[in-house]
Amino acid sequence: MKSESMRIKEISLRQDPDLRKELALLARGCDFVLPSRFKKRLKAFQQVQVQTKKEETLPPSHSQNIPTFYFPRGCPKEKVNIDAVIAKIEKTFSEFPNERATLEDMGKVAKACECPLYWKGPLFYCAGGERTGYVSVHKFVAMWRKILQTCYDDAAKFVHLLMNPGCNYLVQEDFIPFLQDVVNSHPGLSFLKEASEFHSRYITTVIQRIFYTVNRSWSGKITCNELRKSNFLQNVALLEEEADINQLTEYFSYEHFYVIYCKFWELDTDHDLYIDRKDLARHNDHAISNRMIERIFSGAVTRGRKAQKDGKISYADFVWFLISEEDKKTPTSIEYWFRCMDLDGDGALSMYELEYFYEEQCQKLDNMAIEPLPFEDCLCQMLDLVKPQHEGKITLHDLKRCKLTNVFFDTFFNIEKYLDHEQKDQFSMLRDGEGESPEVSDWEKYAAEEYDILVAEEAASDQWNDGYEAELNPVDHQKANVLKYQMEKRPFFEMPSHLADVDLDEYDYEEDFE
Repeated sequence: MKSESMRIKEISLRQDPDLRKELALLARGCDFVLPSRFKKRLKAFQQVQVQTKKEETLPPSHSQNIPTFYFPRGCPKEKVNIDAVIAKIEKTFSEFPNERATLEDMGKVAKACECPLYWKGPLFYCAGGERTGYVSVHKFVAMWRKILQTCYDDAAKFVHLLMNPGCNYLVQEDFIPFLQDVVNSHPGLSFLKEASEFHSRYITTVIQRIFYTVNRSWSGKITCNELRKSNFLQNVALLEEEADINQLTEYFSYEHFYVIYCKFWELDTDHDLYIDRKDLARHNDHAISNRMIERIFSGAVTRGRKAQKDGKISYADFVWFLISEEDKKTPTSIEYWFRCMDLDGDGALSMYELEYFYEEQCQKLDNMAIEPLPFEDCLCQMLDLVKPQHEGKITLHDLKRCKLTNVFFDTFFNIEKYLDHEQKDQFSMLRDGEGESPEVSDWEKYAAEEYDILVAEEAASDQWNDGYEAELNPVDHQKANVLKYQMEKRPFFEMPSHLADVDLDEYDYEEDFE
């Protein structure tokens, strides 16, 4: 049936006078006009042909003339005489027996490489010195030449020296050899030589402070770009110039470590190197609300699945907590408390979330026979303080623009500091904040005050001085006595899990990292 219908259709087409006329015109070389049902397809084909010809005649793209602007390993320098640097290094190695440098010799090598003195540890370990105890000139030159050819600034070089093979970032464990060398060789930490068991606790504190300040992405991986934007490498260079380690307050201060660890020691009553909710609740005489403590243990800002499962946080987590609690004006501390208060993780604090935390504050005030401010009035004050860009919610960006974020956070979960703020005039607090030297942060003031208190208490207590005499100056003598007493009471401190092992809450924050 189909074949017959096709034959009938073919015959009808041949008999079509219009089609026969077009075929005749085509035979004489004229344009061929197809029936209307084929015109659209022919028109589309002709348009494609025309477009193809136009594209063939277009001039070459101007993007080829745009200079390179992205340099993840630093911008290459035009005039770098690598051979001259290598010659200087080889001359330095010639001063050592068999042209082999030990870790003690690497200070001279670091200077020959035009690096800060305390890069000597990373240089030594990157060249394989840890395996043999020394570095040969040929191996070191090959390593350093490769770095000079691929890394063009200090951040890229430092990351390359510390990172694991195949990585382009630094995790917490990568800093341990570098910091151990600082502990072993810096004159400001010489009193720790007799307390080797205490080294890892100091190193843990410094690592947490590095990640707290430098790792702005909260990823647990410090990239070249993050290191480049921070002041960490400048502080590493200052280690050579500053004999008093306590003057380097941003990362390396021993006094700051001493304050943090003593605060942790007071809470860690069972000496298992972890603290639970009840332990943390005792901090600062139960000043932090229970609802906020629950949020801290919820995993919003803590790291380590095992600790979260057991309902505990490690010493490393406590470092982040204490610095954030005592200085609520830094970008990291604002993000820390914002994560805790953002119950639903939508990147904004709703009125419900603010009321949730304020309810417990009101209960505490009632227990203290103090009439609390109604939430509606408190909310009006906080909105006037923060001045959010969008009505009905407070974003992370709003809080980072606010100059009194400490007042905002304390209002909702720290009863002691909230009452202190209530005794002051808001405008006077703002004037004080603007008048203070930007070089002294709230954390530095707190650490200095607490250290003086701890030293005074230690000097007045006989139990800290029993059975230990050493030729130290009075301050070092006090430090060594405290270390000895604490080491007798505690087991060896283990390094906590690093940030890369943690699944932190996902937030669609308005990022304005500086």
